[in-house]
Amino acid sequence: METEAYAVWQVRSTQGFIAHAGPLWARREGDGWAYGFAISKQHLNPAGVVHGGALLTLVDHAMSTVAWEATGRLPCVTLQLDSHFAAPVLAGQFVEARAQVARRTGSLVFMRGELRVGDNLVLGAQALMKPLKGNP
Repeated sequence: METEAYAVWQVRSTQGFIAHAGPLWARREGDGWAYGFAISKQHLNPAGVVHGGALLTLVDHAMSTVAWEATGRLPCVTLQLDSHFAAPVLAGQFVEARAQVARRTGSLVFMRGELRVGDNLVLGAQALMKPLKGNP
């Protein structure tokens, strides 16, 4: 990631699995947030490119966090996650995640998300989220 980019992105203190998958970077964009991973050796598979599971973790986190905000901060679980890998990601690159609500019903949130390195799409995804009423 370029030096001036660090001025707008900040490492986010997280708990649970995402804390082990990251570190997670975040930045405010209008009313929402963008998330990212600065790719290092821990994210790579034996072929030397980012493991698909790392990318899926990032996009799932972004979509579930946006769904959480859209539902008044109710915890949301992923019922379905469909993804399409478009390009490899290499060590030293910075992957940015953005998500949006595509549609909402009384009990489900339909999400769209994407990962990019710069202007290049590396993963597109759709998810179906279920808000949990009360404690999970």
